[in-house]
Amino acid sequence: MLETKELTIRFGGHVAVNAVSCSFEPGTLTAIVGPNGAGKTTYFNLISGQLKASAGEVFLGGKNLTGLSPSARTRAGLGRAFQLTNLFPHLTVLENVRLAVQAAQQGPHLRGLNLWSIWSDHAPLTRRALDILETVSMGDKQGLPVASLPHGDQRKLEVALLMALDPLVFMFDEPTAGMSADEAPVILNLIRKLKEDKRKTILLVEHKMDVVRELADRIIVLHNGTLVADGDPATVIASPVVQEAYLGVAPKTAAAEEGL
Repeated sequence: MLETKELTIRFGGHVAVNAVSCSFEPGTLTAIVGPNGAGKTTYFNLISGQLKASAGEVFLGGKNLTGLSPSARTRAGLGRAFQLTNLFPHLTVLENVRLAVQAAQQGPHLRGLNLWSIWSDHAPLTRRALDILETVSMGDKQGLPVASLPHGDQRKLEVALLMALDPLVFMFDEPTAGMSADEAPVILNLIRKLKEDKRKTILLVEHKMDVVRELADRIIVLHNGTLVADGDPATVIASPVVQEAYLGVAPKTAAAEEGL
């Protein structure tokens, strides 16, 4: 479904992502882990188009996305949560999701529908938007302006907007960051639900290893911008190179710290 070939970016003399080649299959959730500064978010930015690669290519379903803008990559089927945060901050929660539903149904050529047309003209779109808000437990906040939402609700809205766009690939960069202990399970449950659709591919950058263990089918590890490990969670987490690179301590101590 998604593939990067020799993907690289340099900032001056610093190589932030170094020739990373990796493919991601439908029906899998891959966690991307590594120490701070390892290149995880930069790799995400290269895939979604926020950064222009110094070298290498990105493919989705065999189509080369390398020269496309972030919005064109979204239309091609890449969905990244932060791209959609506060899409229209002064509109309501429901209006935001309805616009995302409408954009998805219109497709890349905007087949004649006016995004700002009267809601009553597109009642099915509104019903779909309401269904999505109920799924993310935000039905009771449909009338609030997005700008007024607390951080946790904004993260839930990000997931709702992604669901409305129905992408081929879901990309989550630390989806529970800044959320309270009560709020985080809602996001994790939504990701579990997305995993049930075996047509979809999910990428997850996450520091919380308990979340990674529970959700991931596969882990890849970046260290100093280089892919250093790739495999099933138990094998990758237990490997000495990952314990040393990710935890920054000797393997034996790392195992003790993580309870492995």
